[in-house]
Amino acid sequence: MDRTVIAYVIYLAVSIGLTIWVARTLSRNGRIFLADVLHGDDKLADAVNHLLVVGFYLVNLGFVALYLSGDETIEDTRGVFEALSTKLGVVLLVLGAMHLANVWVLNRIRRRGVMDREQLPPVRPQEWIAPTKGV
Repeated sequence: MDRTVIAYVIYLAVSIGLTIWVARTLSRNGRIFLADVLHGDDKLADAVNHLLVVGFYLVNLGFVALYLSGDETIEDTRGVFEALSTKLGVVLLVLGAMHLANVWVLNRIRRRGVMDREQLPPVRPQEWIAPTKGV
């Protein structure tokens, strides 16, 4: 078997495994955060969580597939490791960037919701003072 094909197989296995692991971890732990962002609406939190996971899979697996091809042919074992380290490093950076972008957006939504909840409604005046003459 050609070393280039071996590198592709290892790259796909590790990249898809990492994508699945990260998506499951974010889904499991992010549900509580989403429920807080959405003011305890569990049904909506589950729906949004599922949509985020599907989008996460589509973007990351699409990137993994696009980034699979390489221009060079791998000649030796060292080339396999170099190609894998470059490709997997970029995939990990993309996974991290996607995670940070999701957390940033959800945190902005959460902060806006917290600010809305903390504002007190207007209070009626307790008494009325007549204006003084000459002022």
